[in-house]
Amino acid sequence: MDEILRQLGGLLLGSIPTIILVVLLFAIYNVVVHKLLVKILAERHAKTEGAIEKARAEIAAAEARTAVYEQRLREARMALFKSQESRRQAALQARAAALVQAQARAQTQLKQAQAVIEHEKQAVQAGLQSEIGRLASEIIRTVLRPAMAPSQAGGQ
Repeated sequence: MDEILRQLGGLLLGSIPTIILVVLLFAIYNVVVHKLLVKILAERHAKTEGAIEKARAEIAAAEARTAVYEQRLREARMALFKSQESRRQAALQARAAALVQAQARAQTQLKQAQAVIEHEKQAVQAGLQSEIGRLASEIIRTVLRPAMAPSQAGGQ
């Protein structure tokens, strides 16, 4: 067993330079590569997260602008509808006024036509009255003439 311990001690003593080299290599790796790599990864992570946060902020700003645009669009549509409605109401009022005016003109023309017709009716009635009198006289003469003609012929 002593011999095994001695061989182990010799192996340990022979492995000390390797152990020192491995520890030194680990320290150099840690200083040169690992710390730099951790630093670069941290920067990359910060930049990535920063870019993501910036993108989220820009998306939120774009959504806010979109909401404002949509609100303005709704307001513009409402203004357009109100304008169209007011023009429609004005057209309806103008139409109603024109209708009332046309009805008044028609009523006036109707009254004038009725007055003219009434005047013509009275003139025709007066003409008929005179014609009735003349026709009545002529009828009486025609009816009475044959009766008078023989008596006048026999008396002469």
